[in-house]
Amino acid sequence: MSLLTTASQTVGPYVRIGFERFAVEDLAPPGVSGERITLSGRITDADGAPISDGIVEIWQANAHGKYAHPEDAQDKPVEGLFRGFGRSLTDANGGYRFATIKPGRVPGPGGVQQAPHIAVTIFMRGLLKHLITRVYFADDPANAQDPVLNLVPADRRATLIASRSATDKSVFTWNIRLQGPDETVFFDY
Repeated sequence: MSLLTTASQTVGPYVRIGFERFAVEDLAPPGVSGERITLSGRITDADGAPISDGIVEIWQANAHGKYAHPEDAQDKPVEGLFRGFGRSLTDANGGYRFATIKPGRVPGPGGVQQAPHIAVTIFMRGLLKHLITRVYFADDPANAQDPVLNLVPADRRATLIASRSATDKSVFTWNIRLQGPDETVFFDY
């Protein structure tokens, strides 16, 4: 007899132990071009309580709009030092943080250029299916024409927009709400 895990297996109570050594919060070391930013925020539940055992993973293009992946065949510069992928484990207050660069525009459905954005995946104990979403940047004029953002009802789009700090223009804050009022928009897959 053998025991097999099922596809809906929860990540369990040891999520931090299993992922801690795989955390990657600094995606752009010195020498990578682009506008350096910090993306940080908190994950909270429906009651506003912090999620202290969550994992936030991000995947993004470089400043030229090219992904660090062999299947990205665009004729755009590759930056060998840029990872394009990050993973942050939430702290006791549900906080996460990434030091990266603001991504460039990439082609979307039908070749239409998308606004700069970062793809986000969220894992946590008790979550049977990870959550997929995106984060956009509040001050970017390309948001108005983004084909994916425009699929989201206008009154819910704000949940996908990171705001720039008034005191430090390199810091963007984006909070993730799992349920309840102002729940972040998550995409089906």
